[in-house]
Amino acid sequence: MTPNFSLEPIAECSLIIRFESQPHIQMPQHISRVANILQVELEEYIMNITPSFSTILIDYLPHRVTIFEFFQRIENIVLECHIENNIQAAVINLPVFYHDSVGLDLKRYYDRGLTLDHVIEQHTKPTYQTAAIGFAPGFAFQEGVLETLSLPRLVTPRLEVAKGSVAIAGTQTAIYPDRSPGGWNIIGNCPIDLYCPNSMPMTPFGVGGQVKFFSIGEARYQELKGCSFREFIGD
Repeated sequence: MTPNFSLEPIAECSLIIRFESQPHIQMPQHISRVANILQVELEEYIMNITPSFSTILIDYLPHRVTIFEFFQRIENIVLECHIENNIQAAVINLPVFYHDSVGLDLKRYYDRGLTLDHVIEQHTKPTYQTAAIGFAPGFAFQEGVLETLSLPRLVTPRLEVAKGSVAIAGTQTAIYPDRSPGGWNIIGNCPIDLYCPNSMPMTPFGVGGQVKFFSIGEARYQELKGCSFREFIGD
C-alpha cells in the first residue's frame, strides 16, 4: 500500500511532500523510511531533509538538477515505498531528574493539586511517539502527554532554557538539547547529551520512533551529566 501524497514547491530551493492523513498506525514510521531512502538515493542534490508527522521538507541544490527531473525522481521513489505492517520502532529509554531545582514550572502543577510523585508517575507512564524534529537541532516533539499533565505554553517565553530541560506543551513533551529560548513548561532535566553534531546519527530520535522516560535521583543525575546518547543508549 502506498499512501496518497502531493508534491509541491514552496520556495526557490525547497519543496514539500504532504501525505494524506489516514488512520494508519505505521504512517510516521513510513514517512521516516521514505525520508531516509530519499536522502540516500538523492544525496548529491539534497542540502537538508526534514520529516515530520505528515510531511517531508526537502531543501535541494537547483544548479545540480532541474525541478522537473527532481520532482520525477522523488515521485518515483515515494511511489515505490509501500507501508510495511508490523514494524515495531525501538523504544528509547531516557533518564529524567524530576525536582524543583530543575523543574521550574512544577509549581504550575502543584497549583492544580498534583504532587511531584503524581507528575513523575504521569510523565513516565506513556510511551511517546516522535512526531517531528525541529525548532532547534535535535529538538524532538514527542506526542502522547496525558491530559492530567497537559498545559499551554508560557505566555512569555524564557530567554534561556537550560540544556536538558524536560518540558511539556499541550499534548507534547520534549527535551531541550542545548541552551535556547523556550516557552514550554519545565518539569525536570535529562543529563544525556542528545545532540552530537560531529557524529552520525547526530541525534537518537527519528520521526515515528518511540520514547519512554524514567525517574532518577540527584546522585545518578550528576553521574550521567555529559554522557552522550551513544554511550548511554548504544549505537
